Amino acid sequence: MNNSFDFSNFSRQSPKGILVIYIHLIYKLIKVSWLLLLLLIKDFSKLSNLGANYLYLSLTLLLLLLLARAYLTYKNFQFKIANEHFILKQGILKKTNTSIPFHRIQNINFKQNIIQQIIGVFEVSIETAGSKDTEIAIKALPLLKAEALKEFVSKKAQFGATEIIDSDKKPLVKIGVKELLKVSLTENHLQNLMIFLAIIIGFFQQIEQIVGSLGRTEALDGLIVESKNALSASFFFILILFIFLTIVALLSSFVKVFLVHFNLTAYLTDDSFEISQGLFTKKSIVLKKQKIQNITISTNPLKKLIGISFITFKQVLSGRVNVKKDKLIRLVGCKKAQIASIKASLFNVTELENGERKYPNSYYKRRIFTFSFLFTIGMYAVLFLISSQVEIFYSTILVFPIITFLVLKKVKKRFYKITDTMLLVGSGLLETHLTYLEIFKVQNIKMKQTFFQKKSDVADIVLQTASGKINIPCIRFEDAIKIYNHTLYKVENSKTSWM
Repeated sequence: MNNSFDFSNFSRQSPKGILVIYIHLIYKLIKVSWLLLLLLIKDFSKLSNLGANYLYLSLTLLLLLLLARAYLTYKNFQFKIANEHFILKQGILKKTNTSIPFHRIQNINFKQNIIQQIIGVFEVSIETAGSKDTEIAIKALPLLKAEALKEFVSKKAQFGATEIIDSDKKPLVKIGVKELLKVSLTENHLQNLMIFLAIIIGFFQQIEQIVGSLGRTEALDGLIVESKNALSASFFFILILFIFLTIVALLSSFVKVFLVHFNLTAYLTDDSFEISQGLFTKKSIVLKKQKIQNITISTNPLKKLIGISFITFKQVLSGRVNVKKDKLIRLVGCKKAQIASIKASLFNVTELENGERKYPNSYYKRRIFTFSFLFTIGMYAVLFLISSQVEIFYSTILVFPIITFLVLKKVKKRFYKITDTMLLVGSGLLETHLTYLEIFKVQNIKMKQTFFQKKSDVADIVLQTASGKINIPCIRFEDAIKIYNHTLYKVENSKTSWM
């Protein structure tokens, strides 16, 4: 253990933290006032010399106030370790004291944005089980002090993390640029395509408004009519536009994947995973196996063709699960052997993998078909009332077979396997998700049955874990009772810690 630093007395961040905090404050200000800034830039030329001077003076005063706040934030931010607790003092006008026992600490992560990389400091974030946000974020520590703090707290919190990894040890997962390109090809490009189409539509609407303000609406209408006539004669332009947008969507997916998962490296130790990734914002995470609530392995036809899957590790979350996406740690581009190693290191899945798949009752299929077709019919009714064109119903020749295909795929991917200690739940539509859960980690279990389900003798099982809910829909009532009683028995009798 590195004993070069004394954490028993209060200490501050590096003085470089003032710059990090200052830039962060400016970023937050721009984020909440970007619309006002755009209006100022747009009408800047209309300001008189006196008005421009007042604007410059106001911006200068604002920046000075933010600098003063950054300095006071730095000065009042102090931390120490005492009596198996991490203690933090912070605040300017409202002073707060936070004391976190080591047993509640879930993760200690390193992070470096582009500014922190330039000035040579690291952000150390300490996450606790059940916290809505990162409990403590120390914005600027030198590398040696950051590593010493992480090593000290990790050992006290029984993470068993080793900061210095044997250079001869081969990483479990190492993703290069070629692999990142493969990963980006399997992303949701349709979403990006829709965003770009919306941007183009909005751009043309803006042009229409500008032309209208200039009194040239008739000229624009004539141009649009001519363009429509040209497009009706040929689809060449539409095809070129579609290809261009598809290429842009592919490139944007690659850039996103490249920035987030650049140099993704994962090491497997006896009791933890050590994961590092990122380009502009570098992250280093030590993920203790004991604190992993469940894992989800995701794939789709294209991923299968390339031979990769994604693994999502889910940890303890707060009640508002949707705000904790940063705690859903994901390994992308994993191959079959790597997935097998990760599963074997976390669970005993041999019996589970060899078990029989159990599917929902046929009531589940009927319910999805009913809701899907009722929704589609309702949408067509609304479109007909708006357009009054019977031709829109011709598309049902294509739409209804697609809906039928998707519903059947969804039903086929819904299954579960259960053993004495493990549960596997399958789900998905275009993608396939396999969720592995140790039964003793269930916090709460509910059995739900509607009036219609009661008539069909089926029920839903909802398993509440510390990382969210897992649903098993529309299974036989008899099987639901067995799962309900077995889960309660295992939870009540288990002495194994899951945090």
